Amino acid sequence: MTNTQTATAVRTTGVLLMTYGAAKTPEDVPEYLNHVYRGKPPQALIEEFQRRYRLVGGSPLTRITRAQAGALEGLLQREAGPEERYHVEVGMQHAPPFILDGLKTLVEQGCEEIVAIVMSPQYSPIIMGGYRRAIEAARAELPENVEIKIAGTWHTLPSFIEALAGRVRQALEKLPPEEREHVPVILTAHSLPESVVQKEPYYIEQLMETVRAVAAEVGLKDGQWQFAYQSAGHSPEPWLTPDMKDLLPGLRAEGHKNVLMVPVQFLADHLETLYDIDVGAREEAEEVGIGFHRIEMFNTAPEFIRVLAEVVRREQGRSS
Repeated sequence: MTNTQTATAVRTTGVLLMTYGAAKTPEDVPEYLNHVYRGKPPQALIEEFQRRYRLVGGSPLTRITRAQAGALEGLLQREAGPEERYHVEVGMQHAPPFILDGLKTLVEQGCEEIVAIVMSPQYSPIIMGGYRRAIEAARAELPENVEIKIAGTWHTLPSFIEALAGRVRQALEKLPPEEREHVPVILTAHSLPESVVQKEPYYIEQLMETVRAVAAEVGLKDGQWQFAYQSAGHSPEPWLTPDMKDLLPGLRAEGHKNVLMVPVQFLADHLETLYDIDVGAREEAEEVGIGFHRIEMFNTAPEFIRVLAEVVRREQGRSS
């Protein structure tokens, strides 16, 4: 028997974690916003973003996503068979490393099969179509034999719901025992223009499916939790409501002393958590005299990395 006959082929799979991207520092804001707006945005908007970045010390999104990729690669490789290899890279839509950069690196590492995961459990072809367009544009610069599959939604994956519910339980345990069963819990997602949602109504239903599943898993009582939006964009068109900050005065008027914020869409700390929630919403809560709390983001938590691994295996047609 020849060496060729006895040799075992190694299957090398690539995984690309795709995020919207972020400016790392205040100095990076103009270039980042130029890419987002496909041209120079208003100077006032640049200055406002720079103010926010200075206040929170910059965005850790790229660093955290790279760390998530490293943790996922380690987990996949530890649990892989002798004929499997995994490489995980990062691709941003509006900041380096771009999606094309991540794909090229995976190809250089010998990956002919790539699973691309949008780092949002809910998915909309319209709202998140930029990721697909970036991948389609990249194909022209990649070998023809490379297969790229974009992962489907995982907003009700049991392991994800349990992991998110676990974060809620941890936050509730930090509150006084007499308040845990009554504290208002506001589950949030990034707001969107109403015109966009009219074209893609199922995206909102995905968000509500996640919210309802988490509330049920935690055992939140009816009336204790509600859904709201955050981080509305800087444009004059109508955006989805209610905004989380607008709910706070009413909660205080009802006699509540604390509130717990639960982002159900964000998987890492970035400007929308570190400023929009931790600064903006907290200031609003303090103004009306209500204690402010939020869950910790997953970042590189082991239970979340296992969720990502399950998504990869699902797309490969394998069970966990």
